[in-house]
Amino acid sequence: MPMHVISPTKIEAAGNKPKLIEEFFGRVNSGTSDLSIARMTSPRGWVEPGQTPEFDEYTLVLRGELHVATREGTTVVHAGQAILTLKGEWVQYSTPGPEGAEYIAVCHPAFSPETVHRDE
Repeated sequence: MPMHVISPTKIEAAGNKPKLIEEFFGRVNSGTSDLSIARMTSPRGWVEPGQTPEFDEYTLVLRGELHVATREGTTVVHAGQAILTLKGEWVQYSTPGPEGAEYIAVCHPAFSPETVHRDE
């Protein structure tokens, strides 16, 4: 039977500024642990702590630009572009551009605070 999601659940985000996370599918909104899908809206100047997650994260930028730092360097992902970060690899997301960013994040398995492993 299909699961119709009427509205997302708002989740508190990590970082130096308020960022809106709207989870459509995942551990909180739909009780699913295989996959999570969330819309993120972050302001100009937002940066979150680095992390070494236990999940792959597929990210599609809808508006603005997302900066994705890894041990190899930083990739700037513009609106209409996407990036895949792999579990077990250190990554840090930020939106330093003037309009911040809006993007969709898909995590497999689903995001959880216990498996993100943020830097201290």
